[in-house]
Amino acid sequence: MTRVALVALARPTFDLRWAQANFDSARKLLTDLGAEVVGPAELIMTSEDVAAVNLPDADLHILFMASFSDASPAVALLGNVAGPILGWSMREPGEVGERLKLNSMCGVNLAAHALLNVGQTLRHIHGNADEKEVRELLANALMGELPPISTLELKSGELASEADVALALEKLANRKIGSVGEAPGGFSPCVYDSDQLQALFGLTVEQMNMDEAFARISQVSTERSDLAYASAVAAQPSLSDVNVAEAKKVSGVEVALDDWRSEAALDAIAIRCWPEFPTDLGACICSSLGRLSDRGIVTTCERDVLGAVTMLVCEALGSDQNYLVDIVDLDASAGLVRLWHCGSAATKLAADPSNATQSIHCNRKLGVAGNFPLKTGAVTLFRIDRDVDPANKTGLRIVMSRGESIAAPNQFQGNTATVVTEPDAAALVNAIITGGYPHHLVISWVDVRPGIRRMAKLLGIPLNEW
Repeated sequence: MTRVALVALARPTFDLRWAQANFDSARKLLTDLGAEVVGPAELIMTSEDVAAVNLPDADLHILFMASFSDASPAVALLGNVAGPILGWSMREPGEVGERLKLNSMCGVNLAAHALLNVGQTLRHIHGNADEKEVRELLANALMGELPPISTLELKSGELASEADVALALEKLANRKIGSVGEAPGGFSPCVYDSDQLQALFGLTVEQMNMDEAFARISQVSTERSDLAYASAVAAQPSLSDVNVAEAKKVSGVEVALDDWRSEAALDAIAIRCWPEFPTDLGACICSSLGRLSDRGIVTTCERDVLGAVTMLVCEALGSDQNYLVDIVDLDASAGLVRLWHCGSAATKLAADPSNATQSIHCNRKLGVAGNFPLKTGAVTLFRIDRDVDPANKTGLRIVMSRGESIAAPNQFQGNTATVVTEPDAAALVNAIITGGYPHHLVISWVDVRPGIRRMAKLLGIPLNEW
């Protein structure tokens, strides 16, 4: 009998009813398939939960993402076991337009990146326990045959001229990113090396801690906050339906960040948007980032500095506004993925900018976050990431792909793009996750691939283009 260590992660801000039901069904399926299931019988959600786990030896370790979780429990519990780990993500339940109840796939994606960083490897299956294909994949895994890693054909194509890319790199040189707070715990893609960014791109990073950020926000006058709020309501009247006190707090954040941008001559801001803002300020600041983005400054949440670098590179190569997204949903039969984040998109990226509704944050239930689908058209998906390969002297790597953002309802509360991918969608998701690429990709509606190809060659950064 195969012994399976099943570790189920979750986070209380997601739908624990669905998370628990999926965990129960996963345990039952494995038992029905003849496995001896060991490991914690409850969802792992806190550091205390992690500390209480004494994981027995097992033939197979399954990381079951019952809902989203940061990667720290996965690294603590599975970083040193005999791999590969089998990561299992769930389909998203609920109706069109509801909140993202689980965000399970993004959680596995994030965990895979962190596990790769500690020398672990991961294979991936996606789907619920009642699906025939999932049952077959698990049955094979119990026999020692793990799901394969997708081998997508590497693409190549037109190269921008060296002169054009040299000019883009000149534009990047001496640009400055404001970094607010530390990266959230367990968010390895949000870790960066400032010396590396300076050496390769000429970029500098100016840091501000959370105490200083909150001090700046507290110094914004009521008059200035009210004016910013009035301007936001005039631009998007739906904001008037959001709790006014919360919305004005967000306007105060917008003013404080814009003041800092002006004083420090910042070209981008990467900010630790949680947990302090919802817990200590009593508001979610997504829409303040969208407002700043509409005025031309790059913004990223979760203090993702390398995400901001990717966006700045896109813009230097000719992109207009772009957006930082998670891969949260897969429809393999339709060849599409859904790309999402919780509501910080610039309103000019909306499918209908005149109806870029402002609402509350999908999980925290606090204002203010955008709630509208993203615009249609051909898109480039692109990300600059740290590389753990010691042979790569640049310390960075790039992943890139292509697709078509199609007209569709806003699948999940926040900002969603429904993208038919050029490579097979399921294979692309598998390659990104098993390759340990970041959970954050940048979506651009301008074809910047020729410039990225040339830039990668000029700087010696490895490029995987699918």
